[in-house]
Amino acid sequence: MNEPNLLYTIAIWLIPLVIAIVFHEVAHGYVARLFGDTTAERSGRLTLNPIRHVDPIGTVVLPLVLAVAHAPIFGWAKPVPVVSANLRNPRVHMMLVALAGPITNFVLAALSALMLGALVAGLGDTPPGDITRFIAANLFNFVRINVFLGVFNLIPLPPFDGGHVVQGLLPRPAAIQYGKLARFGFPILLVLLIVLPAISPNADVIGLLIAPIASAVVGFFLGLAQLGF
Repeated sequence: MNEPNLLYTIAIWLIPLVIAIVFHEVAHGYVARLFGDTTAERSGRLTLNPIRHVDPIGTVVLPLVLAVAHAPIFGWAKPVPVVSANLRNPRVHMMLVALAGPITNFVLAALSALMLGALVAGLGDTPPGDITRFIAANLFNFVRINVFLGVFNLIPLPPFDGGHVVQGLLPRPAAIQYGKLARFGFPILLVLLIVLPAISPNADVIGLLIAPIASAVVGFFLGLAQLGF
């Protein structure tokens, strides 16, 4: 891949990725504030300014490496701080705070699909220019990234959002023990994304379980916009 194509690939993946993960994190913070925890607000994290959310590895290095390697681009931002003890009903409200991120991603995916559908319909039989192709590529990737982030974060293990939901449903003693898995969050992420696929295709949890669900959801949203991909 030559340099212009590489820069184009990075642009059409990194731009929607950064927007998606920023909205995901801000959603957590806003819902936490709604239920009584102002930690994110006091930390200056209730902003769409990506600089406040950038994680050097997850937002910059990893996506760039994946782009150069022609691999599916993935990443994360710095987690928005939430203190569950500050919530009015910590167990229930922490579940809602956790679900806010994936739900926001799914809403963004639906809106992006509708915008892409409107763009395609507006073109009719007119061949798209370079700018239109760039916008369409960003919208399409925005759908895919948001859906993948939403589905991936619902994995029922701490520190993923799905893990917080499971904690809220478990009896309190079991929830405390389950929450201790969060300390292994980054190793779990590396195992799921890198180690297992390298060992064997049959051990690729993301490819075998997450990807088919994400693909089905992407197809659903594109179908709503009367787009077939």
